[in-house]
Amino acid sequence: MALSRFLAAVIASVMLIGLPVQADEIQDINLQFRKGELAAALDHANRYLAGNPKDAQARFLKGLILGDLGKTNAAIDELKALTEDYPELPEPYNNLAVLYASQGRYEAARNALEMAIRSHPDYATAHENLGDIYAKMAAIEYGRVLALDSGSQTAQIRLKLITNMLGGQAAKPAATKPASGAGPAK
Repeated sequence: MALSRFLAAVIASVMLIGLPVQADEIQDINLQFRKGELAAALDHANRYLAGNPKDAQARFLKGLILGDLGKTNAAIDELKALTEDYPELPEPYNNLAVLYASQGRYEAARNALEMAIRSHPDYATAHENLGDIYAKMAAIEYGRVLALDSGSQTAQIRLKLITNMLGGQAAKPAATKPASGAGPAK
């Protein structure tokens, strides 16, 4: 479900179109991010944002960098603030959903993806990720069925199908508290 560093960088690059004045600096941050120079990219983003605090592309990149650094809660805060300031952008919602899902917060992930789709109905990645979230939520429910009735053949079969569909990933139940330091799903 999660965007790879490359795909996230491509999305960030697409967001740069039409901003030639600031594009060089943001492209430098993006390049550091793609190279895996996360600490340097974060420092560069913070310096840039000190003078350009409303720059959506830099804030988006900062959220991606924080997520890759394993600073999930900080990444969530950054992306959530970005969605509040720029609700028309679907990418921050999508990446917010990835972070929520990495914490087992599937309802929050579903809500974020629905917002991404509402803002951009043709955003295929958000639709795909929403399907994954629904599958994970279904796996949790079938797990609950089996906890109540371990002999349920239907639940066993369906849980196995969903687990296979998800590449063997077992969905974890929703977290009661956000896990600190958990990174986005890769």
